Amino acid sequence: MRRRKLYSEDIAQIDMTPLIDMVFILLIFFIVATSFVRESGVEVNRPQAASAAAKEKVSMIIGITGAGRVFIEGHEIDIHNVKGRMNSFLAEVPGGNVVIVADKNCSTGTTISVLDACRLAGVTNLSVAAKAGEP
Repeated sequence: MRRRKLYSEDIAQIDMTPLIDMVFILLIFFIVATSFVRESGVEVNRPQAASAAAKEKVSMIIGITGAGRVFIEGHEIDIHNVKGRMNSFLAEVPGGNVVIVADKNCSTGTTISVLDACRLAGVTNLSVAAKAGEP
């Protein structure tokens, strides 16, 4: 009578290809589904307002410091270049939302100048940020 020898070649293996395919599909889904927000790149001390409400969809944030410096996407820009930057933003994202985050110590004139430049560029969804609470 002959005996069968067990070979190490008979060990079962797990095929990882379907798992890797599924991980890549999920990665692509999350990359496509993510909405990208363009930050101002500067920390400001926002004023408080009792009527402040959260904005759900924000595409661009413009930061204005207490010294009147204007920041978009982490880069300081001249106040006269805001209109041109908003024109290129609207070409990329038609109907995009813009939020102006102004420090409570910055001059009203600077905030109004930025707001006016955005409106002249054609931005229709424009807001000024504030902290919720009693002023």
